[in-house]
Amino acid sequence: MKFALGMPGLILYPPIVSPWESEASPGDILRVAKTADRVGWDWLTVSEHVVIPREMAGVMGPRFPEAVSAAALLAGATERIKILTYVLVLPYRHPVMLAKQISTLDFLSAGRILLGAAVGHLEAEFRILDVPFEERGAMTDEYLRAIKELWTSPDPTFRGRFVRFEDIVFEPKPVQKPHPPILMGGNSRLAMRRAAALGDGWLPWLVRREALPGCLAYLREQPGFAARRARFEVVMPVSSLEVADYSHEVRGETRLLCGREELLEEIGLLREAGATAVQVPPPRTSSVAAEIIPHFRE
Repeated sequence: MKFALGMPGLILYPPIVSPWESEASPGDILRVAKTADRVGWDWLTVSEHVVIPREMAGVMGPRFPEAVSAAALLAGATERIKILTYVLVLPYRHPVMLAKQISTLDFLSAGRILLGAAVGHLEAEFRILDVPFEERGAMTDEYLRAIKELWTSPDPTFRGRFVRFEDIVFEPKPVQKPHPPILMGGNSRLAMRRAAALGDGWLPWLVRREALPGCLAYLREQPGFAARRARFEVVMPVSSLEVADYSHEVRGETRLLCGREELLEEIGLLREAGATAVQVPPPRTSSVAAEIIPHFRE
């Protein structure tokens, strides 16, 4: 079981934000990252949005970082811990540029970058960035294939609907082989199929623990999945958000688990359900690294 810490202060998402985060300075945020690196967390997670539509700011919060630049700073401030973009909206960037950004980060961090990505859902954000919202799924699938070609081929060549390249040299290649892990986010069956076909893991969104075994059974039925040799990560949050999909409308109170016993119980149940990693919001207790993580080390 791996443990991912949702970086505090970078997003102010109302259901999970702690009161102190809105006042956290960049120095405070980096101290948390360095402490997590030192005491044994596996991953730091960085979410993103470029803009928040004003009508959504109340339910989503006003602050999100850009994931690649945030990941770069966190990787530079730490030594051991890995950085997971959770999640980066993949259609917002040209795939050649994104491939270069991630491979550069992986090279400079000695192999500590994981690309968590999704197709995105804020239509107004797509419109502002001049990205066709209706094409986001097809773009994501093609972009992923193009990125893998750039990361793994000595002579990258790709001819697709949205991107083409040939007769190029692409360096530095990523340190991680065959490439940095790609974890795909979402909760639809299409998202699960995409994770199974093109990803190295799945980041469920608004999927209850009780529903996880059924989702994983469907995912494992996908063509070629049984032949996999590499580990397939399934990252579940320890607290279930009580919000509606897409609108983020609050449907109830999201209870953040923070006590030792309730965390031990919930993480144990998530592992039994099929999770290989858990994502924990900024803890309101100092006991996670000392009292929780050691119980789940293999």
